Amino acid sequence: MRHLRAYLRTLNPPLPSSVRTLQAGALVNALGNGLAYPFLFIYLHNVRDIDLATAGLIVGTNSAVGLVAGPVVGTLVDRVGGRLTLAVSLWLLAIGFGSYVFVEDPWQGFVASAIAGVGNGGFWPSQSSLIAGLTPQEQRHQAFAMQRVMMNLGIGLGGLAGGLIATTSDPDTFTVLFAADAATFVLYSLFLFRVPSPPRAVRENAKPGGYGEVLRHRVFMGVVGLNFVFIAAGMAQLETLPVYAKNEAGVAERGIGVLFFLNTLVIVLAQLPTARVLEGSRRMRTLAALGVVWAAGLLIVPIAGISLNGFAAAALLAVTFCVIAVGECLHGTVQAPLVSDLADHTLIGRYMAISAFSWGVGFTLGPAIGGIVLDHSPHLLWPAAAAVCLAAGAAALALERAIPTYARTTPARREPVLATASPPA
Repeated sequence: MRHLRAYLRTLNPPLPSSVRTLQAGALVNALGNGLAYPFLFIYLHNVRDIDLATAGLIVGTNSAVGLVAGPVVGTLVDRVGGRLTLAVSLWLLAIGFGSYVFVEDPWQGFVASAIAGVGNGGFWPSQSSLIAGLTPQEQRHQAFAMQRVMMNLGIGLGGLAGGLIATTSDPDTFTVLFAADAATFVLYSLFLFRVPSPPRAVRENAKPGGYGEVLRHRVFMGVVGLNFVFIAAGMAQLETLPVYAKNEAGVAERGIGVLFFLNTLVIVLAQLPTARVLEGSRRMRTLAALGVVWAAGLLIVPIAGISLNGFAAAALLAVTFCVIAVGECLHGTVQAPLVSDLADHTLIGRYMAISAFSWGVGFTLGPAIGGIVLDHSPHLLWPAAAAVCLAAGAAALALERAIPTYARTTPARREPVLATASPPA
């Protein structure tokens, strides 16, 4: 019973009220994303009769535009603040995803996806900058861990609900999904009325900073380079796993949905306790452990594909999805707080935009390269990706000596002093 109470306390970290409000809005928004995004491809192809190749290009347009928009928004964050840029990004996302309701021809899908892509490119650096600015340094690992929990919980529950609502025989059900998703973006923007803008950091010299200064920060660029490798070889390969599970291991679509739900469930249950356990630990050692954990999970995959089939294969792949989720908890405790600690907070928007860029490129190139390998040798992909994860873990240990002393460890917990900021007038 004592251990249960200790676990439950980890699920309620004493974060500032403004951060709790921000993440409550993020949970609502993630529910909407879970409702709509998993069914976008099906909607475009099965409901709107857009061929698969074109539908794939429409879906990919969101990410491509987001990669271009992110650095631009990073500059805006530093000039006008994360709160305003996040609000604008949310409204663009609402317009973009809401516009899918009216798609009848491919060009309309491209327009909707491009508008959503601009919003998506601005969403992550804006939200991350707000969390970093509103949270004391010693609590940022808890704040970013909570952010990941809210996102995964919302998407998981939304996906389950969307699966019960959507049916290709009734196009109106997809109208409900996209309209509900758009509404959650608007609702999240209303939460921002109760979130103050963080105090603006002041530069010690009068010289204005820019992306050149960020890109010359070698330690930071080493950290985001590592992040790209981890995302591309590890987390992004979850997008290629379903087709492997279906074609090589005979796992049905329903089983694949359960696997992704298990991944989400482990993150929701384990992310905050993991952040608590890792307090006082060396961050680069945690990333090295991440490489080992993800490599172990990936090496299980070809065993299922070569030796098993159907339910037995799905049961073994469930271990992979859970192991990958444990690694995601390690990653979530380290990556964003480390970026925030390394950043010059007068340029926090730019730093967060470059960090988000590494995620975007990882999720773009990882599945693309994985798909090529799958096409030529499906069982080879997983040990190859595992080897890359192990190499990235070794690189993390090598980079540790360059990390400033103050940023090397996840802060140990102190008795919190809650900051309750009043909403702006």
